[in-house]
Amino acid sequence: QVQLVESGGGLVQAGGSLRLSCAASGSIFRVNTMGWYRQAPGKQRELVATTMSSGGIANYADSVKGRFTISKDNAKNTVWLDMNNLEPEDTAVYYCNSVLRTQMWSYDASYWGQGTQVTVSS
Repeated sequence: QVQLVESGGGLVQAGGSLRLSCAASGSIFRVNTMGWYRQAPGKQRELVATTMSSGGIANYADSVKGRFTISKDNAKNTVWLDMNNLEPEDTAVYYCNSVLRTQMWSYDASYWGQGTQVTVSS
């Protein structure tokens, strides 16, 4: 059983900042990637930022480059998303995602958190 628990969402004015946190726990053999996706009302879920456990390579959506920063602690299976200069268009439910393996002989699988609401007022 794997759980991804998010925290840190909330209401903020445009130009403000928020920090999201996500911790993965349970039966985990190896985490390959951790990251964040978001889904606004009436829109599809989209990638915000992801990072690989090895090498520290990060990938960002164009819309958040220069404003959002993803960071991680591999030992704690934890990832953070620092969001600065927030815009009303960033309003969405933000979901933590991890691609990981629960046992040495198992396949990689994708796991999701329950989501945390981020609302940016103009």
